[in-house]
Amino acid sequence: MAKHIALVGKGGVGKTTLTTMICRYLAENKKGSIFAVDADPNANLNEALGLEYATSISEVIEEMKRPGTVPQGMTKEMFIETRIMQSLVESDDIDLLIMGGPQGPGCYCYANDLLRKNIEDLEKNYDYLVIDSEAGMEHISRRTIQDVDVMFIVSDASVRGIRTVTRIKDLVNSLKSKVRKLYLVVTKASEELITELKPEIDKTGVELIGYIPFDEEVQAFDAQGRALYDLPGDSALVKSSFSIMDKINL
Repeated sequence: MAKHIALVGKGGVGKTTLTTMICRYLAENKKGSIFAVDADPNANLNEALGLEYATSISEVIEEMKRPGTVPQGMTKEMFIETRIMQSLVESDDIDLLIMGGPQGPGCYCYANDLLRKNIEDLEKNYDYLVIDSEAGMEHISRRTIQDVDVMFIVSDASVRGIRTVTRIKDLVNSLKSKVRKLYLVVTKASEELITELKPEIDKTGVELIGYIPFDEEVQAFDAQGRALYDLPGDSALVKSSFSIMDKINL
């Protein structure tokens, strides 16, 4: 069974960036086959990884709704499963599945159910499952993310962001979710900021596993539309992310 790594937190804190670096770490250290899932409706993990995708789960659902799309003799469930397999992006190091955004009323919950079912089916072929969740805590409450080996709560370097960490931890505990290890990662931080935030961090009861410093190279890559996966190995983002992963026994 694949080992599960999930990243949660509010929007704009750098979950996708850290997800990309985790995938790169696993690939470069030959940890095994990697199945990445972009469960954020505002999907951009493919861009950060430098991968192109043809369709998402939500787009498959919309396709199914069109009259005459499902071939005779095939159930809707069979059609969707086939199309989702076709939408899986495969590369030498990482395979990727995109959830996509809601396309209409009630569609998102169905997409979420399909995502959970297909993750369970597909993950059997991999050593690692890495999930970049949507902003907020919805995938925890819907139990899309469950039986997690390592969950990173990602926060920016602000008191408000750190206080969100406590709410996420409390939700995980209230649902009795199987999260074996829970860690905090603070992004766009420095030693000075971490020292200032330490009282708030201590209140969360979540272990700070490391922080990601501001990296001008990341800003330059984003401005040029380049994949963050291709950052040089000596960049601050790569070095700090790899240092965090070195601390975790996976």
